[in-house]
Amino acid sequence: MPHRLPLLLTAAAIAFAAAPACAATVTVAPGELAGALAAATAGDTLVLAPGTHPGGLAVKTPVTLVGQPGAVVEGRGEGNALTIFAPDVTVRNVEIRSSGLSLFDQNAGIFIGKEAHRAVIEDNRLRDNLIGIYVWGANDVMVRRNDVAGRTDLRVSERGNGIQLWNAPGTQVVDNSVRDGRDGIFTTTSKKNLFARNRFERVRFAVHYMYTNDSEVSDNVSVGNGVGYAIMYSNNLVIRNNRSQGDREHGLLLNYANSATIDGNVIDGRLSDEQAAPVEMAADKDMPVASDGPVEGKRTGTWKCVFIYNANKNRFTNNRFEGCEIGVHFTAGSERNTLTGNAFIGNRTQVKYVGTRFLDWSEKGRGNYWSDNAAFDLNGDGVADEAYRPNDVIDRVMWAYPSAKLLMNSPGVQVIRWAQKQFPALHPGGVIDSAPLMNPPPRPATAQTAQRNTP
Repeated sequence: MPHRLPLLLTAAAIAFAAAPACAATVTVAPGELAGALAAATAGDTLVLAPGTHPGGLAVKTPVTLVGQPGAVVEGRGEGNALTIFAPDVTVRNVEIRSSGLSLFDQNAGIFIGKEAHRAVIEDNRLRDNLIGIYVWGANDVMVRRNDVAGRTDLRVSERGNGIQLWNAPGTQVVDNSVRDGRDGIFTTTSKKNLFARNRFERVRFAVHYMYTNDSEVSDNVSVGNGVGYAIMYSNNLVIRNNRSQGDREHGLLLNYANSATIDGNVIDGRLSDEQAAPVEMAADKDMPVASDGPVEGKRTGTWKCVFIYNANKNRFTNNRFEGCEIGVHFTAGSERNTLTGNAFIGNRTQVKYVGTRFLDWSEKGRGNYWSDNAAFDLNGDGVADEAYRPNDVIDRVMWAYPSAKLLMNSPGVQVIRWAQKQFPALHPGGVIDSAPLMNPPPRPATAQTAQRNTP
């Protein structure tokens, strides 16, 4: 077919002309980053040499920034240290520090704009920034293995979040260490996100969800924060295999959160030896404390393992709630929630439910394990022979009138409790587990891979 040869040659020439030039790898000396970014073409790799590279720069071309050991991008206390406006940008192995301090302008160490789809931010060290990493409107961003530490010289209310998302569908935040900011991860108005295997210390909320749907929070570790996992105004989430250790107020908070799967989490209210030590913590200076909770400044362990407020159609399975002042505080019209196969161990009050309706926390003949349930299992099927009621009318009186605790051991109170046990119809409504388990389910294997990153 000789007559087709000119057409084939023409097509090949057009394709060659349209192909991008070969990507270059350029080593950038301190002070030359601005010029290197201006001269770069798509696909180039800019290797930052050791030393301080002045920041406040914008990446407008799809390039890769890789730092050699000792490479620092210095924001000089103004605006964003680094702003990304191009898609398919990678930032790796760089220390990024000293953004501005304007909460109004949301200054960040790395600001990822709405054009910067598919950015990869990995293995970086972020220090002294207001917000560590801010994903603002970009899709499918990967934020992984970064070490983020906030400004300890500011009050909590003046700090930014470690990692923040707004309208960032498909973004994943995995294997990061975050400490000393306002919230570890704060997300709002987003969807289809994954937050996994991160570790959070000395922040207000480890994970703070607002209006973020169809997403997953899994295998994270929260240690000694104000709240572990605060899930608000969000639907269709998977919250699985996370750990909360000694978080002050709540291990898990659900507020207007619906249709979530909450499985295999461990909320342990007991303090570790390090947490119990009498040390000053900057994060405590203006941490909100519940009106009926521990006295501010005194570390007494987690107040509520779980707080469920106006949250509906959620499914709790295979979780372990232990060592808290209150295991579950359940209130404000929450309906059609299922709790089965969970373990409530050593909580001072297993359940606080203020309401007149009866709620059965069992499913298909399988309830939950209660460490204070002195029960019998005559047929050996692993289920107690009698239902378990965590609260009675005396508990309600104690919650409403704390001074009544002086009468706890009085003969009158003991008679009332005996009568309720003999005549269940005297119970004024509340939680009942009609099939309590005799033994706790196996302890979930939670987030053991999320290790502390050293500063």
